[in-house]
Amino acid sequence: MKFNLKTLAAAVAFGAALAGGAVAQQQPVSSISQLLDRVRSDVREASAENQQRLSEFRAARNQQTSLLAGARQELAALEAQADRLEAQFETNSQQVDVLAEELRLAQGEFGELFGVARQTAGEVGSLIEGSLTSSQHSGRAAPLLELSQSRVLPTRTELDTIWRSSIEEMVYQAEIASFSANVADLDCSGPVVTRVGVFISFATCGGSVSVTQWARPENAANTTAYGLSALGSQPPANILSAAMGLYNAERGEIVSGPIDPSRGTLLLVYRDIPDLGERINQGGMVGRIILGLLFVSVAFGLFRLLMLVLESMAVAGQKRRSTPGKGNSLGRVMLAYETVKDHSEEVIEMKLDEAILKEVPKLEFGLNFLKLAAGIAPLLGLLGTVTGMIKTFTQITLFGTGDPKIMAGGISEALVTTVLGLVSAIPLLFLHSFAASFSRGVQQTLEEQAAGIVARHAEERAGRSA
Repeated sequence: MKFNLKTLAAAVAFGAALAGGAVAQQQPVSSISQLLDRVRSDVREASAENQQRLSEFRAARNQQTSLLAGARQELAALEAQADRLEAQFETNSQQVDVLAEELRLAQGEFGELFGVARQTAGEVGSLIEGSLTSSQHSGRAAPLLELSQSRVLPTRTELDTIWRSSIEEMVYQAEIASFSANVADLDCSGPVVTRVGVFISFATCGGSVSVTQWARPENAANTTAYGLSALGSQPPANILSAAMGLYNAERGEIVSGPIDPSRGTLLLVYRDIPDLGERINQGGMVGRIILGLLFVSVAFGLFRLLMLVLESMAVAGQKRRSTPGKGNSLGRVMLAYETVKDHSEEVIEMKLDEAILKEVPKLEFGLNFLKLAAGIAPLLGLLGTVTGMIKTFTQITLFGTGDPKIMAGGISEALVTTVLGLVSAIPLLFLHSFAASFSRGVQQTLEEQAAGIVARHAEERAGRSA
């Protein structure tokens, strides 16, 4: 309680002094002596404040100096430790060299033998790791590869692993085996994989067969593991059919099956062979125009051929009937005769010729278009050939002839457009020939029937005159 009263009294006195000073500062000076006293008072206050700041700066400087000295001592200690460790490393290296030399002398001729054993283990391990037999019998290459990288003397068991693995590999290479395995890029879980030695393997799943390969994944990063995966582009259907026949063969049955003597290299060629869609794309814009012309012309030609066949059947039916109908060209010609049958033969002949001439355009409608399309298609193919060769020569001018793949695009366009032009022209010529044949047949029928009508009319008039 006494402490609190003293503190309160000091606070009141300090407030009164501040209030008094503030009141004194606000009071105007009345003489030079008062002004001088006020200036002296301000100077004393500023000096005291500067002394306080100087004391704080000195205290901070002393603290930083102490920290700097500590850091220097720690750095010196670490440098001394680094020197000791470097000296120890040099000593250990020299000791390792001495021990290695002693080991070499102690091994004598066995050192070279073990070196050959490690080299052989590495070669056999790499062979087994990349062999198709490892897709069925995995994990055989790891001990050999570890032995090839080992720095210690191999044991008897490790040395025996080399020849045992070699014999196992020879036995497995002579087998035709079926087993279940995981196959990447195949929409099937646990398919049955059939391996024909180390020459080919294929997976069967749901009645379909896919040729597989044993290789490292191309798109996987930081991995060296081999795995089974389906080929991106499968071989033709006859090879897949032979593979399926081999899969379905009974034990002891002799069947023909696919074999790749290059152990997968030849099958990988199918990956670079373009399919039908890629072939068409190689034709470029000209190729697509030819295909568009082909589809439109074939559709129109089939439609016209169907209409002419129906017209020919209708005309044939009209020939067997005496009553004319308006649904066919012969019936309309016969109706034209009915309108002038009481006139002379000349008038009837002219009327029938007029009726036939009206029917001819209907029968020949679209035949000129088919003929024109059949002639334009090879010309478009020739146009694509020219543009493709121009691209080829342009690429030769820019990049030279060092890389044939650069010129392949223009040459492919030239050849594909030529093939498309010929493939389009051949069916269009057939369609035009068939349609024109039916049209000419109907026209000949009309002319024959018209001549017969005129002849019968003349005979009837001659009979009546007699």
